[in-house]
Amino acid sequence: MKRSTFGPILMLAFSAAAGGWLLQEGADRADNMYVRVRVLQEVVDHVSNSFVDEVELDGLYNSAIDGLIRDLGDPHSSFLPVSEYEDLRIRTEGEYGGVGLEVVDRGGYVTVVSPIPGGPGGRIGIRAGDQFYEIEGVAADTMVTDQAVELLRGRPGSEVTVRMLRPGVDEPIDFTIAREAIVLKAVPFSIMLDDQVGYVPLLSFRETSTVEIRAAVDSLRGEGMRALILDVRGNPGGLLDQGIEVSDLFLGEGQGIVETRGRDSSQNETYAAARPDQYPDMPMVVLVDQASASASEIIAGALQDHDRAVLVGETTFGKGSVQSLYRLTGGDVLRLTTAKWYTPVGRSIHLDPDSRFAPLGEDAERAYSIAGQLVEPVTIEGRPEFLSGGGRTVYGGGGITPDVFVYPETLGASESNGVLRLFRSGGGFSVSLFNYAVEYVAEHPSLGVGFSVTETDVAEFYEVLGDNADAIAIRDFAAAERFVRYHMEREIALQAWGDAGEFRQLRGYDRQLSRAIELLRAADTPMDLIALAADAQPDEIPDRP
Repeated sequence: MKRSTFGPILMLAFSAAAGGWLLQEGADRADNMYVRVRVLQEVVDHVSNSFVDEVELDGLYNSAIDGLIRDLGDPHSSFLPVSEYEDLRIRTEGEYGGVGLEVVDRGGYVTVVSPIPGGPGGRIGIRAGDQFYEIEGVAADTMVTDQAVELLRGRPGSEVTVRMLRPGVDEPIDFTIAREAIVLKAVPFSIMLDDQVGYVPLLSFRETSTVEIRAAVDSLRGEGMRALILDVRGNPGGLLDQGIEVSDLFLGEGQGIVETRGRDSSQNETYAAARPDQYPDMPMVVLVDQASASASEIIAGALQDHDRAVLVGETTFGKGSVQSLYRLTGGDVLRLTTAKWYTPVGRSIHLDPDSRFAPLGEDAERAYSIAGQLVEPVTIEGRPEFLSGGGRTVYGGGGITPDVFVYPETLGASESNGVLRLFRSGGGFSVSLFNYAVEYVAEHPSLGVGFSVTETDVAEFYEVLGDNADAIAIRDFAAAERFVRYHMEREIALQAWGDAGEFRQLRGYDRQLSRAIELLRAADTPMDLIALAADAQPDEIPDRP
């Protein structure tokens, strides 16, 4: 009996002692945290009251918050003041009351970059290049973009009066614009590239992205499309649910799309397709590049894992983390990374910026694309291997590696050096390019897609550039001429015909698009396309001067 009672008595005693110790430890921790908070408040009070220079109290608190978040070492976690959160909401929800104009600061004025197609500003005659002289009677020459936007936005149906300066017109032009609910397009256009292949660019993930994608694909199918190119190059991502729903359009019911894993088990979740593949027999290429991120990578990873599409282009960015938004007192918002994303076969999408594969060394020669972006060499060395649903090898380690790697149109060493020197002119190049394009379009009313700028045009642009940028030697300008011509044609086409016209004008420069078309023309089924991709030869950077 003694043995049978000793154990429970001992355990009871230990439990009581341990419980007291744990309670005391909890109390100590709580007291310690209270002390820390008090110390922080005392430091802020002393600095605010006694520092030799006057300090704004709100700024001190914001600095403390920013420092805390910065020490997390996560570029995707941030503190959003209520005004910035509203801008984020507009970008993701895609609708607001306004005048439908994209504006930037140019030459001391808030300047129209382009009217949003179908928006009220464009309909009443405001053009790219117009500058705000007054908004609601308030002089706009000292405004920054955010101040102007605040005045231009408002309740749909209300009106705003503006006076605009226009190049070549001596007096300001008066406009009264009726604000409307402005819907920002995730899919700005869709076109047939030939009698078989359709093309749909997806620029972002907003609440309407899936609806827009489906409408575009269905419309192209009505025109005879049998194969699709979905372009997510440069797409920085957005709403997670839209990445899942777009993937769902092309996967079979029950097939996995993405898994989230976090420290808190409440963040762990697996998402799968909820309905059958809407386009089951249609071969499909997804174009990706180094700027394809977030929800773009969810789509790319899911369709690759299930052998549903072939990825063509470059390894994606590797932004595979989930941010949760926490409303704070006063309306501010904390955006905090709470989980990471994994593809259906278990590949981590997230890539630590400090551990990129095959990083360029300090002495490595930099190559730039004709668009002016740094081109990084591809490598799969050291990446973990996984098997897709069909048994082919796909690679993990962060970011999504394409099935067919294709470099963009790339500049040579001397050209790249010339471009670097142009970059050093700051914003002068962009300002000059925009101004030149607006005037060029006005002076060439019969301009058509497929035009080429002449030697005279290039020389005239150099003169304009000299008025807006630091001194640029003619030898540097000449070295970068192919880059300059590309951007002259791009900006002119954009101002003349919008996004679709810009795409048509630049199509001949797009090596990745050309390779995608070549593959799709040779494939009758999705599995034919997978087989063609497996036999594709590795790409090399084209030789350039």
